[in-house]
Amino acid sequence: MSPASSLVPIDPALLALIHGSFGGDGALMPFAKEIMLIECQIAGTSHRDLEAVEPTLLPGNLLVLKREPQNPHDTLAIMIFDEAGHHLGYLPRAKNEAPARLMDAGKLLFGRLESKELHGTWLKAQMRVFMRDF
Repeated sequence: MSPASSLVPIDPALLALIHGSFGGDGALMPFAKEIMLIECQIAGTSHRDLEAVEPTLLPGNLLVLKREPQNPHDTLAIMIFDEAGHHLGYLPRAKNEAPARLMDAGKLLFGRLESKELHGTWLKAQMRVFMRDF
């Protein structure tokens, strides 16, 4: 049997499954879990113009968390954005210390919108913060 005849074609579905298990750098990624850390209301929404953004926010939407260590009011500040990049507000100061320390240590944290209510120009938005554990 020649080496060429011993080759077996790879099933495209299997290749996609294998490829989906790899990170962007080609390294095999272990199973990952989402660990819910806190549930809170998004702080500071009354200081943002969110009337145009509010209709696009749906329960279950991904929320992006970004540290803002240079914030003059809170060095542990964590900004909250929707997927389109609109700055919605902040993680409440009373609940941001542990998430900020985790983010500073390189952990991947993100949020999911749980619920929202528009009261005039104030957006009352409830969210959960998760850590992706690899």
